[in-house]
Amino acid sequence: MMKRRALVSVSDKTGIVSFVEGLIAQGIEIISTGGTKATLDQAGLPTLSIDEVTGFPEMMDGRVKTLHPNIHGGLLGRRDMPSHMEAMEQHDIRPIDFVCVNLYPFKETILKENVTEEEAIENIDIGGPSMLRSAAKNHQAVTVVVDPADYPLILSELKENGQTALSTRKKLAAKVFRHTAAYDALIAEYLTELVGEVEPESLTLTYELKQSLRYGENSHQQATFYQDALPTAFSIASAKQLHGKELSYNNIRDADAAIRISREYSEPAVVAVKHMNPCGIGIGQTIDEAYQYAYEADPVSIFGGIIVLNREVDTPVAEKMHQLFLEIIIAPSFSEEALELLSKKKNLRLMTLDFSKKDQALKDEKISVLGGLLIQNQDVISETKGDWQVVTKRAPSEKEIAALEFAWKAVKHVKSNAIVVANNHQTLGIGAGQMNRVGSVQIAIEQAGTAIEEAVLASDAFFPMGDSVAYAGDHGIKAIIQPGGSIKDQESIDMADKYGIAMVFTDVRHFRH
Repeated sequence: MMKRRALVSVSDKTGIVSFVEGLIAQGIEIISTGGTKATLDQAGLPTLSIDEVTGFPEMMDGRVKTLHPNIHGGLLGRRDMPSHMEAMEQHDIRPIDFVCVNLYPFKETILKENVTEEEAIENIDIGGPSMLRSAAKNHQAVTVVVDPADYPLILSELKENGQTALSTRKKLAAKVFRHTAAYDALIAEYLTELVGEVEPESLTLTYELKQSLRYGENSHQQATFYQDALPTAFSIASAKQLHGKELSYNNIRDADAAIRISREYSEPAVVAVKHMNPCGIGIGQTIDEAYQYAYEADPVSIFGGIIVLNREVDTPVAEKMHQLFLEIIIAPSFSEEALELLSKKKNLRLMTLDFSKKDQALKDEKISVLGGLLIQNQDVISETKGDWQVVTKRAPSEKEIAALEFAWKAVKHVKSNAIVVANNHQTLGIGAGQMNRVGSVQIAIEQAGTAIEEAVLASDAFFPMGDSVAYAGDHGIKAIIQPGGSIKDQESIDMADKYGIAMVFTDVRHFRH
């Protein structure tokens, strides 16, 4: 009886020697290539070289070696079709029953700093995906493995039954096609960005499993967390968890919102988020001062919230946060004492994040809808007070300008219709997600309470009429920032002048749905 054959060619050589030893123990003949063959030869394992099978030497620096009928005929030939078997016999093609291949490290290559285009292109594998796809297509007869984690399963089934189960071969084939699809998606993404194509006729995306979640937005929904195959360093997906139970679906969404807001501030800043909206933002000379401002902004809503601090958590801040029920605390680092104190809360998630990467190149946002996907670049437009236009008789004071700048950074992260009432170091009232703008104004002003005396107001979009400005004026708001752009802008301007309110237009809208 003809010996079964396995073709082995791997870039990642983890566990390959012991796997091949197991194959040989089952009487399987090994065909191998290049560096893999050298590794197996060094281990004293008998192998055939590819050119012994093809009768043709490797050439073009290894670009051409496995693309040959003696290889692909041996992989694709159907054992249950006489015509296929006759063709194989006629052309002296031996069946290949096992394929163990993993691919050139394209992802690892393009993640390197200062990688050249030539280096990236040379790490696009051609023969590997071809062999994997051929073997996976013919999984009725061929066992194909791309992941070293699957080696033990194959060897176990061979020892028990002398062959792998068809169900196993199907699962491995599906894994292969996922793997090659992800590999091709990364190549497509790299080359698409390289040529500057912004609206490709088709979109190929790939993500890698980060975490299986206990449930989704609600307990009856299933959910899974996938991370971009090319990780974004400043993201919840890249944060390192030091303590606490696993993140939930809602934790991840809220943490993402908080991290995005924290990106706005270079001075010591603390962001508290609840249900995808900020409930308190504070900046200060120290992180302790910033935390106090964020807490005082809404000491009720912060309960059960997500906190992001852009400086190390020290003992004084940790002692204050330890008094609250919080879901997650994210910071660049924790002092030893702070970590020990906060870790006393069993379920509190403590995470670190590299804030030095907060200004890295940002990828587009992808939002799913029924039957499709929306793509847009992130709302990170650079704005300064020099871009503003004062449209009222009274111009804002320097103190009001500082407060307007702070409020304008915050309002872009609040769900529309969005209103933020703030001073120059903390949010005082936030109106989010209302169906009309004046409703959000009323919520924000009511929440601000007596602290409104020196407060300003920011609106993410224009006022459609003067009622919001009138309500703000009736309650003591002295300055307003908004994009402008309504056909009734003059009505709002006139209302601001009536109340002596300074109002500036930015000409930039910040809807967040």
